[in-house]
Amino acid sequence: MKQIIVIGGGLAGSEAALQIAKRGVKVKLYEMKPNKFSDAHTNRNFAEIVCSNSFKSNLLTNACGLLKEELRILGSELIKVADRVAVPAGQALAVDREKFSEEVTKLLEENSNIEIIHEEITKIPKDEIVIIATGPLTSENLAKEIKTIVGENELAFYDAAAPLIEKDSIDMSIGFYGDRYEQERKNDEDVENWLKKPKLMEASYINLPMNKEEYLEFYQELINAEIAELHEFEKREIFEGCMPVEIMAKRGEDTLRYGPLKPVGFTDPRTGYRPYAVVQLRQDNLEGTLYNIVGFQTNLKFGEQKRVFSKIPGLENANFVKYGVMHRNTYINSTKLLDNTYNLKKDRNLFFAGQITGVEGYVESISSGLVASLNAVQKINKEEQILFNKNNIIGALADYISTENDKFQPMNANFGIVPELPEKIKDKKERYQKLADRSLKILKNN
Repeated sequence: MKQIIVIGGGLAGSEAALQIAKRGVKVKLYEMKPNKFSDAHTNRNFAEIVCSNSFKSNLLTNACGLLKEELRILGSELIKVADRVAVPAGQALAVDREKFSEEVTKLLEENSNIEIIHEEITKIPKDEIVIIATGPLTSENLAKEIKTIVGENELAFYDAAAPLIEKDSIDMSIGFYGDRYEQERKNDEDVENWLKKPKLMEASYINLPMNKEEYLEFYQELINAEIAELHEFEKREIFEGCMPVEIMAKRGEDTLRYGPLKPVGFTDPRTGYRPYAVVQLRQDNLEGTLYNIVGFQTNLKFGEQKRVFSKIPGLENANFVKYGVMHRNTYINSTKLLDNTYNLKKDRNLFFAGQITGVEGYVESISSGLVASLNAVQKINKEEQILFNKNNIIGALADYISTENDKFQPMNANFGIVPELPEKIKDKKERYQKLADRSLKILKNN
């Protein structure tokens, strides 16, 4: 009997298991939940979303938007689910995280080709094809086993998740609905098409404007607030892509105003002028009852989160249903260890997928799970590898993590990792559109 083992039921592992199963190959899917949880996981379902509920932009002129379209063309099962349970997020694809996990779990449990085993794996099975998709929160025991197999010191970074707030506790006499740069986007044909989807455009973001005095008061409270005891974490490097808001703030008084709190593109309805700073909240579930604070990943103590974030105008009486947390993330040095099918060079029975490989982000993890699973099936069928073109984002990511780089760190989808166009185009938007057109043409013709 042909069988592939998948270890880990996150985004990459779930995509991998579903792709293998629909190609008629049996899957043994190992997931340690609910018997054991990582520091950041709380949901017993598969494909749990820990950080933001956003899968980022849907625009083809955004690399992650293009990657999602590539995955739609390739039949990604998780992107199908994400599209079905989308919540309002402007031009972005955001999901109801509970419904997303529930639907993915149902797909896995009802698939006759998938056997689910709720057990922590501490030893990698020998002489079988295995996909390791345990994510950046790989258990300590398995991390030691992986380190033994790859023969390399593990690399680690640390990131944080943002708190969730009940919508009804937000003061809407201060807050207003809207998305940044709406007027400019009206000339964008892609966005015009997106705007025709009223369910997804209604109440995309709640914006909380701040004047200079309010911002400076909040800023001082934030940089002086108490952080949670991290012990060994305090000695580690924090990954730039998911930096705690309090660490970002300490870089300078205006850092937040040029980052997650930038007021550009907004007018305060109460004054008719641009605010000094704007805090954005993004819808987190289909019912619109929960919102997360955009860019507010944090490691503040829970009591401090309540005290400091309540200083934001409109959140004075906010009900926090989930506080931000800090957790350990681990990834292997893929540039030396993997090829561009996510296959381990020194042991061709082993594949890796997800953020443990150094792809950073939900959609990127799904893409790695798809590539690894397709090639695991090719291997068990004794067929040639499936190599994706570097002009596709899915192929560029696979190439990035498999090309030796002494300064390797996790990478999101971006146009900087794909080959340049033969012609020089100064306008960035036009250039990105041509890169997207090239990618989709290649993918559809293969």
